[in-house]
Amino acid sequence: MVTADSVAADLVVPDDPQGLIVLAHGAGSDRRSVLLGVLGDALAHGGFAVARIDLPYRQRRPKGPPSPSKAAVDRDGIRAAVAVLRERVDVDGPVIVGGQSYGGRQASMAVADDSRLADGLLLTSYPLHPPGRPEKARTEHLPDIVVPTLIVHGRSDAFGTSDEFARVLPLFGGPVRLVEIDKADHGLKPERSGVGSATADAVGQWLAPRADEFRTRR
Repeated sequence: MVTADSVAADLVVPDDPQGLIVLAHGAGSDRRSVLLGVLGDALAHGGFAVARIDLPYRQRRPKGPPSPSKAAVDRDGIRAAVAVLRERVDVDGPVIVGGQSYGGRQASMAVADDSRLADGLLLTSYPLHPPGRPEKARTEHLPDIVVPTLIVHGRSDAFGTSDEFARVLPLFGGPVRLVEIDKADHGLKPERSGVGSATADAVGQWLAPRADEFRTRR
């Protein structure tokens, strides 16, 4: 476990890691969620150092949703976590940030604000819009995301359909790939959908090489 200032993280570092991945949890969860555990195990098995972090609102209270008025504080928490973990993990490879739903969205906004924060984005169940409210699309910042981005999406996710994501992908300012998980909703059903291995494979084969190239071209 890593604790420093506003950072609380569970960190796994395999031998000779090929990169560092920092993952934030969804709105109703924390860093010890089943999904982040499954993703973290699969990514660590694939050779990445993985940190699962608690966002500041979750550090303040163990239950309850985040406050929209405090979202900027959660983004600051992601920035702080990346800074601390860069110092803690000796890795000659890309730094990838992201997370599940709300956590991934806040990470994407932080990277849109400053592409130096990370070399790639890993977004699971990105909340494209509130359920049943497609007119409330959360896409304004996507053109400012220039780092390579991998999105993992359940085909039954009420926060965005496959067709909606297909229309949104061209908005990104950098390369983007969508991986869809069959028979999975917003929670991605980590115990039985195979999302862990599918995500790790896509990170290793597509995201990490492009993130490393982005890093070396800075």
